[in-house]
Amino acid sequence: MTKVLLIHGPNLNLLGQREPEVYGKATIEEINQEAIKEAEIEGISIEIMQSNHEGEIVDIIGKAKDNFEGIIINPAAYTHTSVAIRDAISAAGIPAIEVHLSNIYAREEFRHTSLIAPVALGQISGFGKYSYILAVKAIAKTLKK
Repeated sequence: MTKVLLIHGPNLNLLGQREPEVYGKATIEEINQEAIKEAEIEGISIEIMQSNHEGEIVDIIGKAKDNFEGIIINPAAYTHTSVAIRDAISAAGIPAIEVHLSNIYAREEFRHTSLIAPVALGQISGFGKYSYILAVKAIAKTLKK
């Protein structure tokens, strides 16, 4: 079965509590359950991790190519700052989709630049928890080609 890694970046463990007007009211657990359900519908398996630590995310991505066919990542604040995560995704050599709950282009100017987008297959943002569902659908369809 096709295996996909879903990575939640920093502070996403606070979803449902942190700025619900920006990120919505869904918790990370609710988003994970919906992603798992969608993955089952799409005929893929999904493994999920969350970390607030850049190095841990880099390590996980570095090992991903040996265990997964694709990556879905919400790098959160690291979207705009992490060359290390960008380089890890590039080096992994497997399709990656960048996902965001909020529309990063409708927010503060510093959020308009993604270091991850140029090495990702695509980016989905602004659809709240449904951004993750769309990302699961997109990676599944891409990997089935």
